[in-house]
Order: sequence, then C-alpha cells, then structure tokens
Amino acid sequence: MGMASLLRTILRLFKAKARGAKLLDLHDDLLREILLRIGFPADLIRASAACNTFRRLVTEPSFSRQETKRPPPALTDDLLEEIFLRVGSPADLARASTACVSFRRLINEPSFLRRYRATHPPLLLGFVCNAGLICADPPHPSYAAARSHAHAADFSFNDYLPPGRGLRWCPSDVRDGRVLLFSMPKHKEHILFGICPGLAVCDPLSRRYMLLPPIPDDLVASVQVVEQSTDSCEFLLVPSGHEELETSFRVISYTCCMTRLVVFIYSSVSGYWSVTTSPTWHSLGLNVLPPDFLELEKTQRVYGCFYWKVYKMNKLLKLDMNIMEFSVNDLPPDHADRNVVIVEGGEGKVAMFSQMIDNFTSVEYYTFLQDGNEWHMKNTITLPFNYNTHIRGPRSYGSVEGYIFLVGFLKGQETKHTAYFSLEIKTFNIERICTMRFPCGGYPYFGLPPFMSPARIQGYDEVGF
Repeated sequence: MGMASLLRTILRLFKAKARGAKLLDLHDDLLREILLRIGFPADLIRASAACNTFRRLVTEPSFSRQETKRPPPALTDDLLEEIFLRVGSPADLARASTACVSFRRLINEPSFLRRYRATHPPLLLGFVCNAGLICADPPHPSYAAARSHAHAADFSFNDYLPPGRGLRWCPSDVRDGRVLLFSMPKHKEHILFGICPGLAVCDPLSRRYMLLPPIPDDLVASVQVVEQSTDSCEFLLVPSGHEELETSFRVISYTCCMTRLVVFIYSSVSGYWSVTTSPTWHSLGLNVLPPDFLELEKTQRVYGCFYWKVYKMNKLLKLDMNIMEFSVNDLPPDHADRNVVIVEGGEGKVAMFSQMIDNFTSVEYYTFLQDGNEWHMKNTITLPFNYNTHIRGPRSYGSVEGYIFLVGFLKGQETKHTAYFSLEIKTFNIERICTMRFPCGGYPYFGLPPFMSPARIQGYDEVGF
C-alpha cells in the first residue's frame, strides 16, 4: 500500500470511533503531520474538502511553507499508534496490519491491543448453544467477522474436553470470551446443589480449558443445606473487572433452598471455592411458608451486581459483588407477572425494560431513581411488527455489552424457525441477528478478530490443546 493510499484510508477512518470509545480527537499538530505526508497535490485537495478542519489546516500559510521544505520523516510508532487507535472497525484495523511489516508489528503488540480493546467494544458474533456457535446472518455487520471467528475457534467442546460424569458438556454461561460448561447430568435432579457432575471453563479460540473442582462437602455442610431442601441452582461467570488479569476469572454458584439463598464463589487465582453469603428468605423480607419454595428468575448482571426478579412478586433481589450483601427493591406496581430485563442506563444509573406477557408489540423502558427508590417510565419501544416478539427467551441472559436480546416468532405462520434480535440500550435500535430452527436460545457471544483476542485461560495444570 502506497503512502498516499494509506493516508487516504487513515484520513477516512481515524474519526470513526467505536461506540462508547473515549478518545480525544487528533489535535492540529498531529493532523498537520499526517496531511504533510500526502504526496500528490490532487489527494491533498480532496483531503481539504473532507471537512472544515482539514480545509483550515491545508489553507494556512504556514502549512504551504512547510510543504516546500524537504519531505517529512516517517511517522513515529507513537504517532501511528494514536492513529490506529482511532480506526473504529476491527476489520479495517486488520487490513491496515497487512499493509507493511512495521504496521503489523505495531498492531500486534500486546500493549497496543490492550489499549484498543479498552476503547473499542467487542463485536456481537452470534450465540453459543449445544450445537456450537450460531453465527450472525447477513446482512448483519458482524457476519464476516463471525464466520472468521467460527473457523478459527472450536465450539465442539465434547471433542476435546475429557468426558464428565454426565452425558455431555453443555454451555451454562458465556462472558468475556470464555464459555462456562457443565457436564449434563443423566437425571435432572442431579444438577441440584453440591452434586453437579462437573464444571469447566473453556476458551474456544485456544481450545484451552480448566476443570473446576467440586464444591467441598465441608462448605456445603457449613451452610446447613441438604439435598432435600434444595430447589434449584445456577452456575455463572462473574464479569471481569478492569483491574483483573485477562486470564483470571470467577464463577458464582447460587442455590435456592427452602429457607435461604446460598452463594459460593470460585476464583481461578486461588483455585478454591469459598462461601460468600447465605441469607435466609426471612432476613430479606421474602417470606414463604413451607413446603413452598421461593423462586428466582434468571440472573442479570449490571454494574458489578447480580439481580433476580422474584417469581410472581413485585420484588427485585440484588447482590452487590463488591461488599457481598443482598438487598431487595420494589418493582413498579403490576410487575409480578411481567418479563423484565435490568440494564445499565448510563452514568451509573440502573434501568429496566419491561414487557407484559401477552404484549408482543412493545416494551417499556424505566429508569430507577436511587434517592427516591422509585422507577420512572421513560419510553415505549415498538417491536418488529411482523413478529410476536418477547424480551425473554427460553434462556434469559439479561443485558450484555450494551444490548438486550429479543426472540421473535413470525406471525401467521406455523414454523419452527425463531428470529433473534438485538436492542441497543443506548439508542433503542433493533437489529436482526440470526434465525434458528428451534427456540433453544443460546448465550450471546461477543469477540474481536482472532489476532486481537487475548488468551483467556493459560498457565494451569488442567489445560487442553
């Protein structure tokens, strides 16, 4: 790629910031250095017409005087890095890395890739389910990246993980490029607390995995829980914090019992499970009379906290992962039978999408006022008119990377095909992702091109290749 062609590409791309990126615009001195390296006057004229800023710089007398001097030296690595950080599309960055050896060296530097990933969100590539990765369909903008990722990664977990004590390995959660798997038990009741056949965390790109130890019997005994008093349990990945190592992770296990909620945490750093908290339903103000169980709907993760809507109640249970404490908030009236998704509303505010069970045409958007402990309805979003659309599918995964997900069934047709949509929380924009032959759902999978993706699991004894 010639210098003029390269700079034309850079000039077109450097302001194409990714959604949510927090980068300063290139200042005049940096822009001037770029423009001085355009070798052909015709290209410089076209560049000056691109925007007012370029035209102002190019028409300055000082710029003309600099042009008449000897050709400027090559751009420094620091300057190039600032330019490449402003390329909004990972696909464009991948193409830039093929232009020459020096660009490839700089873009492949781990320090640069960490900076790029910190300011550019990963792409929505599809859904992970028992069948593997269901890629986004065309014309979705991530279609090409999803296909490339599917070829580079391996989602056939049962082909390279050692056999568990159950029937097969199945996805239980997906987060930060990792897949949490559980060994599907031969009998449904065997997934109850303390006797789940096995857990593993896998990085599909590297085919590395880590087998998790079972929850020790003494920890189970310490919270006085027995199998007969256990209703259900769930295993989830805890979202990685900015301060955590890219290869470290945590897994949370929570179990609903007749009298209490029990929470355990596994840390890949320590290699151990630990008890975090086990409040009684009575202490949380959620009273149930034996022999009934209190049921929680699927877990949702917002601002480092876990949320559960209490089934058939206007109550929202919250676990603050920073202090490991539970609290209960009221939902708006008449929400006992509604489907809700708790989301990040921006600036640290909690928000919620809410839908009546028999309403397939719209969802309501609420924000939560912390001081007044109240919900305020802010907007109504119209759903795709030719589908019966729900904000909660067979597997409810809440919000991920700034999106919630919709499941749609085509109106007036008896079909087993199910359409999946994303709804961007910030803009309310709805986009079709893919179609599946069966409404099995799956877990949203986000990623960047393979060369930009860090190793998510490494340095452990139990590692597969």
